[in-house]
Amino acid sequence: MHVTTVVVGAGHSGLAMSRRLAERSIDHVVLERGEVANSWRTERWDSLRLLTPTWHLTLPGARALPDADPDGFLSVAELVSYLDGYAETVAAPVHTRTTVSRVAATDGGYEVTTDRGTWTCATVVIASGASNVAALPPAADGVPDTVTSLASAGYRSPADLPEGGVLVVGASASGVQLADEIARSGRPVTVAAGEHVRIPRTYRGRDAFWWMERAGVLDERYDEVDDIIRARHTPSPQLIGTPERRSIDLDSLQQRGVRLVGKLGRFRDGVAQFSGGLSNTVRLADLKLGRLLDRFDAWADEHGVDDLDDPRRPAPTTVAASPPTELDLSREGIRSVVWATGHRPDHSWLALPVLDHKGRIKHQGGVVTGAPGVYLLGTSLLRRRRSTYLGGADQDTADLAEHLAAFLAGRSTTGEGAA
Repeated sequence: MHVTTVVVGAGHSGLAMSRRLAERSIDHVVLERGEVANSWRTERWDSLRLLTPTWHLTLPGARALPDADPDGFLSVAELVSYLDGYAETVAAPVHTRTTVSRVAATDGGYEVTTDRGTWTCATVVIASGASNVAALPPAADGVPDTVTSLASAGYRSPADLPEGGVLVVGASASGVQLADEIARSGRPVTVAAGEHVRIPRTYRGRDAFWWMERAGVLDERYDEVDDIIRARHTPSPQLIGTPERRSIDLDSLQQRGVRLVGKLGRFRDGVAQFSGGLSNTVRLADLKLGRLLDRFDAWADEHGVDDLDDPRRPAPTTVAASPPTELDLSREGIRSVVWATGHRPDHSWLALPVLDHKGRIKHQGGVVTGAPGVYLLGTSLLRRRRSTYLGGADQDTADLAEHLAAFLAGRSTTGEGAA
């Protein structure tokens, strides 16, 4: 089977790229190992809502959500329904239950091998997602056999956990949300907090994403960032989407009775050992928060925006003067560990010279290095900071589809790939 472009993955990015290719009359297929929006269907907890307001969810050619509150936050079920409808609206040529096992170069382009046949093509778009495998630290191997160890992708609700205390490892968006939900179920919760990003849900009466949109934060390009590798691996901000638009951070967790400790180091003989640098960690997060709010205020002053609330800022995070650096899991009654330490992509099926020493795809704003005609979508800070969120696919796919079309045009006239 031959087609001009193969898109791997039918999440929001793959579907948006399908729309862009159709706009340019580029024949293509979208190959998906499960169903449309498969990761959202199978790897998210029951109560999860998007971090971004509904107004921020813009995909090319999408229909409006007439019954959705634009300032609200879609549930997982609502998002899956939205993406199902989007796939139908843009008539995406999706082949579900089709697992790609290999992508390799040929003399005329690329060969994509699946469990349902082989495709040849001139260009490939990798939109398989950045969260395929749980990024567990080496310490995960030391969890005692008597303690349940569960990655966040496998967690659905507190009912999944045994009775007793819970250690949540990680303090990014997933970590604080899970800690909050589990604590509300009545279980004692301890959070091991490493580096994190603190942002209030609202500031001066407006949502955090309203501010980031208008102050230009989301439009910062990848080539304007000093340390792009570090920026792409910055933890997701401590935000939660709720009807009451409440903020969530380490202070709000402590008010709910959650105990804080420093970054997890290791388990030894049933004892969890933590860094003693928690106070420095929260101080750094508060410092970065202050700088961000300074930027918001400066934008408001510069543009004469006067319909805002007074600039009341969140208080600095408070932590114990000497938080414990060791916890005996048995003695503390901790029966489970939930890992909210992020995920990483699985690109083991790429038989192309495009991976760095850590298995990450080398690219410049989504244009893959070392494989002309191959593109990447759906990763953090791909082309702009907005790329990290679902709405970023609108601009990302517009840019990369234009590059892909130019590559095809050059290839057809010169026989050579674009750089």
